[in-house]
This record gives sequence, C-alpha cells and structure tokens, in this order.
Amino acid sequence: MILPNTYTAALLLTILTMICWGSWANTQKLTGKWRFELFYYDFAFGLLLCAILGAVTFGSMNTSELSVLDNFSIAGYRKMAYGLAAGVVFNLANMLLVAAISVAGMSVAFPISIGLALVIGVCWNYLLNQQGNPLFLFAGVGIILVAIVVNALAYQLFSKERGKVVEPAPVLKAGRSRPKEARKPAGFTTGLVVSLISGVLMGSFYPLVEISKDSEIGLAPYTAILLFGIGVFLSTLFFGLFFLNFPISGEPVDIIGYFKGTRRQHLLGMAGGAIWCIGATANFAAASAPPQVHVGPAVSYAMGQGATLISALWGIFVWKEFDGASPRVRTMLGAMLALFVVGLVLVSIAPLR
Repeated sequence: MILPNTYTAALLLTILTMICWGSWANTQKLTGKWRFELFYYDFAFGLLLCAILGAVTFGSMNTSELSVLDNFSIAGYRKMAYGLAAGVVFNLANMLLVAAISVAGMSVAFPISIGLALVIGVCWNYLLNQQGNPLFLFAGVGIILVAIVVNALAYQLFSKERGKVVEPAPVLKAGRSRPKEARKPAGFTTGLVVSLISGVLMGSFYPLVEISKDSEIGLAPYTAILLFGIGVFLSTLFFGLFFLNFPISGEPVDIIGYFKGTRRQHLLGMAGGAIWCIGATANFAAASAPPQVHVGPAVSYAMGQGATLISALWGIFVWKEFDGASPRVRTMLGAMLALFVVGLVLVSIAPLR
C-alpha cells in the first residue's frame, strides 16, 4: 500500500482531508428539497464504494508494504471490531450533523459540531500517541475553541436580528392592519443542541480508528477505511429508519420516498460520500506515515477538522447563510475565520517544533 514518506506529503494529505471534509456537504445543498434522511442512504453507499476502490488500488500497490488482503490475514478480530465501531460512531455523529445543517445551515452546524469534535479528538488522540509540540498543539486547539464560541454567538445574534423583522399582519375585521414580529426561526435551539451532540460523538470516532491501527496486529490505513465504510453502511440501515420515523425537523418520511428521488439527487448523495471518504483515506494514510515524518494522529486529525473553516467559507460566501446580517455579526464572523486560521497554523507547525 502507498503511504507518505515525507512531512510535506503528509501535510498535503491533511490539507486534502480538510478540503474534502469541508466540502462534501455541498452535495446535500445541491439536492434541493431532498430530505437528508433519504440523501444519507446514497451518502453511505458512495462512502463504502470509494473505500472499496481505495483498498483494491492504493491499498494493494507497492509490493514493499503489506496489501489490504495481507493485513486482513494478520489483523486481530478485536482490532477489526474497533474499525467497524468507529464507522458506527462516526455515522451517528454525521447523521446528526447533516440534520443540523438542514436546520441551521453549514456555516453554523459545521463550526460548532466539528470544532467541538476537534477539541475532544485532539486531546484523546494526543493521549494515545504523543507526537508534536503540546504547547503549539493545544494553543491552536484553544484558539479554535474560541472561534467556535464566537461563531455560536454570531449565529445567536443573527437569529435575534431575523426575529425582529417586522412584516404585515393579516387585515383585521375593522379594515386595519397592524405589524407583528416574525417568530424566532425554529432551527435556533434545535440546530445548536444537535450540533453539540454531534460534536461529542464526532470527537470520539477517530481515537477508535487509532486503537484499531495500534500494535503489530492492527489495521493498516486502507484496511481501516474499508471496515470503517462497512460500519457506516450497515449502521445506516438502522439509524436511517430511526430518523425517517422520528425526524429532527419536519414530518416523518416513508422509505418509499427514496425511490422517488431523481438520478441527480442520488448521484449527488453518492458523490458526497465519496468526497468524504477520499478525505478520510488521505487522513488515515497521513496519520500512519513513518515515524520520521513526525505527523501524529492528533495533528492529522486537527488539520483534517480544519474542514470547519472550509465549510464556514462555503456557507457564508456561496450559500449566503448570513445574508443581510448587521455589521456587528459580520465583524464576529470575520473574527471567527481569523481565529480558525491562526489556530490551524499553530496545529500544522506543532510537529516541527
């Protein structure tokens, strides 16, 4: 299998992860009114298909390294179970994230959920494998945590501003009308709560991946992503039915609705899963690079979760999710983006110090 053998190559892989993990959710946006519960079935299938392709290509090249089949022959069953469990935990977290996106938007759900996951995941991964300068690493994580708080406050303020918009009320019996205040958007509290729960779970899946790869009978990165994808796909069959019948927002959905989707909607769902899987494969490979590369799982995970910055940029500048915001909100968003950049820079140079 192919692994990076220089720090530059490993860093580029983590940047690829950041771009993929921060961009895949655009495919859901492009499906229009297609419910996320139905979208997710295609997402899970696309992820698994990409994991299989990665295993039979990059995971089977380079005869000087073990192939995926060789790795399966020596890997412990408990390690395989951890790989599957990581996929299940991620899947529940990601379904909650997609639900939060459908309620609150990309520029809100991603920074809160993935940002919180970043803090939890980096701390846990550093305890498992202490690589990188802890001062730079945790200073960067702390700054990113501040960015998350700023983003949440900006969202709260923007929601209040929208709630104060005055719109005409229906004509009264006397022939007069009076203004009324629009209700606060329903997604305010729900979006925040779901994003937070998603973040806690999202910060827990990566350490499970690292445990599955640890020791001589552990999983290689391409084997890990394959089992991970199987875990995602199988758990979707259960979690998907739950969210169809007990949706976070809107009315329950009949599974028959999946077959009423257009070809474009199905292809976009599979593309979203494939994009996420490409990022995950790059991330797992970077974290498994030789020791002299100096990229540990904590740094690799932190850089990958820089997807929060990418997704926020998509939400703000492409999808116009804060369109019409006051100068105060825009200033807070600018501060949030700047803090993310500073935090990610510190994390990226942590292995070099």
